[in-house]
Amino acid sequence: MIYLDHNATTPIDPAVTAALLPYLGDSFGNPSSEHSYGAEPRAALDLARRELAALLGTGNGHVIFTGSGSEADNLAVRGTVLAADAARPHVVTQVTEHPAVLRSCQALERWHGVEVTYLPVDSFGLVDPGDLEAAITSRTVLVSIMAANNETGALQPLADLVPAAHDRGVIFHSDAAQILGKLPFDVDALGIDLVTVAGHKMYAPKGVGALFVRAGVQLEPLVYGGGQEYGVRAGTENVALAVGLGVAARLAAEHLNDRHRIQKLRDTLQDELTAELPGRVHVNGPLALRLPNTLNLSIDRTTGADVLRNAPGIAASTGSACHSGDPEPSPVLTAMGLDRDRALGAIRLSLGRSTTAEEIGAAIGQLAAAARIV
Repeated sequence: MIYLDHNATTPIDPAVTAALLPYLGDSFGNPSSEHSYGAEPRAALDLARRELAALLGTGNGHVIFTGSGSEADNLAVRGTVLAADAARPHVVTQVTEHPAVLRSCQALERWHGVEVTYLPVDSFGLVDPGDLEAAITSRTVLVSIMAANNETGALQPLADLVPAAHDRGVIFHSDAAQILGKLPFDVDALGIDLVTVAGHKMYAPKGVGALFVRAGVQLEPLVYGGGQEYGVRAGTENVALAVGLGVAARLAAEHLNDRHRIQKLRDTLQDELTAELPGRVHVNGPLALRLPNTLNLSIDRTTGADVLRNAPGIAASTGSACHSGDPEPSPVLTAMGLDRDRALGAIRLSLGRSTTAEEIGAAIGQLAAAARIV
């Protein structure tokens, strides 16, 4: 099986596994304990925070460990809005955001009367900074725009979007789950206030994430209790998973230059499939402004589900969902203006650190053969 679904989840790096295991054994102490059993777990948590902050390029704030990237998104969105001093807070996001952001916004609309503006995207899946500037009002308390789309790899123009928010005194949140470890990401240079991290997207275990919170940003907790994680996320910390995330962050920084090899393999996959299926292959999303590991394409006269069904040696994904036998196209691709047939024809192929040239060569042959069975 050739694994080309790294945007869905990554394998745990063996070095990460080795680093976290002691905290499931002898180093079991509660990091809040004052005695010697708490000292080593507490120091390990502090190191993990520093390792993650180093990957993010920041030292001006706190790293809050969470149970997932989705929890971090919820804490960023709900926490900011519920802490805001506004009669009827206003939030701006965009239509192709991660569901954790979109559904948090929808819940705020239902239960708290919050006004939300959902910005459109263009045919490449990108937000127009002018649209953001026009959407911000005197009641806007938060803008939430992801760094990179998980389906197409599209890179949002954060360098233009963040100043548009800050010029009006608005907090900016970005879900960076997909970009971290794939491209350099400097939080301080961009000026982002809140950043979401998901462990299993960067060779750490599932069940751990983080939220970077810039100094001075106020959040209402989602979980109340003993005041752990700077009073924002109560509950005794899962030291083992936090340590794993810290080591994964350090390794991600060390492997950043591998993106050039991965992009070359991605481009070979794209070019050779195009040559094997002349006139039938269409790339979805931007050609340049995308993650180096991500290829989202549609193949004429077939569906993504059929192609993958006919290529059982390939582990990849489609953007469609099947409800009672009736497939629905990806909301991301639909928002980009793709018609139903092209959206249903989409396949997402996402490479990782372990992907080899031999695997890409084999994948080209299998996918091309599968697409010819129409």
